Amino acid sequence: MPKWNEYKEIARDRGALAFELYVVETTPAVAPDIMKEVLPRHLEYQMKVEAVGKLFLAGPLSDDTGEEMQGSGLIIYRAESMQEALELAKQDPMHLEGCRTFKLRKWLVNEGSPSFETRLSQKQVIVK
Repeated sequence: MPKWNEYKEIARDRGALAFELYVVETTPAVAPDIMKEVLPRHLEYQMKVEAVGKLFLAGPLSDDTGEEMQGSGLIIYRAESMQEALELAKQDPMHLEGCRTFKLRKWLVNEGSPSFETRLSQKQVIVK
């Protein structure tokens, strides 16, 4: 298997986007009622990270059936390095206060077709 940067070059050479993002898989480490206490600080932090352009996407994950919430989630950062993404993840109050643990990985976005509809007068963006 090639090293990360070698693979990124291979992807670019074949015409792929090779857009690098950082994915945080976050999982509960405490009871839901304790996480609820930290949730406002977590959401405030997410809004700050979003405001400076570092938060790409974030949200909860379902269980394997797609029917139940399991408490885990994904946070995707735009960062200049793995170290910067790690610092962003560590400073999240959910992680900082021990409510959640996380794994951090690089993600090389090569393919896809995201679609958005905007309604400026309504301050809406619809993801399709």
